[in-house]
Amino acid sequence: MTKVLLTGGAGFIGSHTCLALLEEGLSVGVLDDFSNGSPEALRRVAELAGLGALRQESPGRWSTGDSGPADLTLLRGDVRCPGDLDRAFADGIGAVLHFAGLKAVGESVAQPLRYWDVNVTGSLRLLEAMGRHGCRTLVFSSSATLYGSTDRVPIPETAPLQPINPYGYTKAAVERMLADVAASSPGWRIARLRYFNPVGAHPSGRLGEDPSGSPNNLFPYLCQVAAGRRPRLDVFGGDWPTPDGTGVRDYLHVMDLAEGHRRALAVLEAEPPQLLTLNLGSGSGHSVLDLVRAFETTNGLAVPFSVVGRRPGDSAVSIADPQEAERRMGWRTRRSLADICRDGWAWQSANPGGFGEGESSLDG
Repeated sequence: MTKVLLTGGAGFIGSHTCLALLEEGLSVGVLDDFSNGSPEALRRVAELAGLGALRQESPGRWSTGDSGPADLTLLRGDVRCPGDLDRAFADGIGAVLHFAGLKAVGESVAQPLRYWDVNVTGSLRLLEAMGRHGCRTLVFSSSATLYGSTDRVPIPETAPLQPINPYGYTKAAVERMLADVAASSPGWRIARLRYFNPVGAHPSGRLGEDPSGSPNNLFPYLCQVAAGRRPRLDVFGGDWPTPDGTGVRDYLHVMDLAEGHRRALAVLEAEPPQLLTLNLGSGSGHSVLDLVRAFETTNGLAVPFSVVGRRPGDSAVSIADPQEAERRMGWRTRRSLADICRDGWAWQSANPGGFGEGESSLDG
């Protein structure tokens, strides 16, 4: 197939998926403004995929050049900017994996307009650009946050959508937009992947989650506490209606998630045009304290924590029913909670400063 564009491909999930696609021999372009991603992540992706070095071709553009069946191009740009999108599509894009967006629940409560602008306006501009360039295949990075507080556990795709925070509202709005676009004219191939809690890192220790500033998500914060970068882990709420009082989530390894995106793209390419909606999760729930104990046991480390008040926008339990993903794509998680904890710590311990120390390795 022709080149695949990853918006937000320098971020946590995007970079791991980029590697999975390159290892399949695909040609990949990345559009990212580096607001919560690093060009160094893509340099390492190219290295792990056995490609040539990423070299600067022009201001804001890097490429591995003609390095074989697979190649990688990186473009600095904003998904809300039509000009940046047109530059990305000039490479002959046949499909898009849309990761670009903001993703922190608590931050969305404090900055709702920013979330609506980046997540919804960015998706609108992307769809307009796809229309201009005749590209009609899209895999969208959606979220289990859409389900909000629900009594149905595990949660199937048919569960009502009832988001309880601005982040979830923006994901619901984009999903509605995609449904409307798919119904507006024939030929659209769209997958909406609702994934639960991506964690872990690439087992090499070369690629992982490196959030800008203070982490908004549990696992990178836990890793930074274990590394001594932060004094303790704040556990938000010890009075949830769960066995130990802490929130229960469905944690899935980021490499399982990356493989899910690869499978979804393959299904869209092989089958007639459709709107496909799938949960990506393990189907198993673990509390925050379960995760802390598993991390301590797997890595032989102590993680100090304090239970504090609930965080606005959170829910008690969120566990996927992933049966439809297995039926439609043959996909299921293959990695355990211990694998998550081991690989996440391998990344953190090998990269105490995240990607920052390698920023200068990209030419220019």
